[in-house]
Amino acid sequence: MSRKPVIVGIGRTAYSRNSGKSTLTLAAEAAREALADAGFAASDLDGAATYQVADSASPMRVAHAIGSAGLRWNLDLMGGGNYATSVVANAAMAVQAGACDVALAYRSLNGRSGRRFGRADGALQVGGEQQFAGPHGYLTPPQWMAMWTRAHQQTYGSTCEDLGQIAIAQREHAAANTHAVKRDRITMDDYLGGRWINEPLRIYDCALEVDGACAVVLTTEERARDLRHTSVEILGHAEFTGEGGSWDQWPDLTSMYSVRAGPELWARTGRRPEEVDVACMYDCFTYTVMVTLEEFGLCERGQVGRFFEEGRATYGGDVVVNPHGGLLSEGYIHGLNHTYEAVLQLRGDAGERQVEDAGLALVTAGAGPYGGGMLLAASR
Repeated sequence: MSRKPVIVGIGRTAYSRNSGKSTLTLAAEAAREALADAGFAASDLDGAATYQVADSASPMRVAHAIGSAGLRWNLDLMGGGNYATSVVANAAMAVQAGACDVALAYRSLNGRSGRRFGRADGALQVGGEQQFAGPHGYLTPPQWMAMWTRAHQQTYGSTCEDLGQIAIAQREHAAANTHAVKRDRITMDDYLGGRWINEPLRIYDCALEVDGACAVVLTTEERARDLRHTSVEILGHAEFTGEGGSWDQWPDLTSMYSVRAGPELWARTGRRPEEVDVACMYDCFTYTVMVTLEEFGLCERGQVGRFFEEGRATYGGDVVVNPHGGLLSEGYIHGLNHTYEAVLQLRGDAGERQVEDAGLALVTAGAGPYGGGMLLAASR
């Protein structure tokens, strides 16, 4: 029997600014929906994986909450959005190795009403290299990414207006997504009028903190033949962490993890960037989209603003980037909602925002010194 792993189910909660629910409740809701979408009962689940920063619910608790008979394999990674593709890839490897037969990969967080990634308040007690940044208050992702954005602007001549093109396009896509938290369209004047977060990043450059959960279910290709949806293949995954994950010691602030993970993904899969129909690019900030598009080979260096302005990153263009609105507009479910959208598109179930003849999707995760990319394909 083939142990080739495929994605067979997806589930999610509503995304909101205040869920009023625990992360366990949110995770259980998304898990139940993903299993039902695949055609599985909770008792079929025997593997689960997640990633978190002490702000979620463990696989063992989630499995028990939904009525699983028990897990033969589980993984609970401590880390950020750089694990959004890795957690799916690890679940796939567990299925392939026979460690489990039905695996759940999920992310649950109260990212707005609970722990917020854009803030560092209270008693500041940090170790490692951050002990040197702490006294200066240099501790949050928008501060780090502002420095990298400025370096790219100075080296390649990219502008705030280039970043604005990304924000505007993704909000345009979100307008057709009833699940998105922010659906109102914005203009360049709106973007430039947005308040500063950390210069040169404005409010529209930053991911939208929300509460919610998202989940995907994987099983073997053999078992998937009897399920209700067309399965989605994982063609390959590549990730990279450099300089120990340091935001300060990275040698070239105009580059990211993608400078290594991008070429490796194409080498592993034998596919080419120009074949991609849907690109779900991790967008904790607009700048992340800019650099990963460059380094995964979808756009030339310093040309991303023009790429968006000319309509090459939307319907009818070269590739549709974040057709759901991404983390900037749909909501920050720490990147796993990108995989949800990619699967939805490859199954042809995206409704009004369906990308015509979507057959190949790129999903990326992470920023700065760490992250990964995953290539998904519709099963034939």
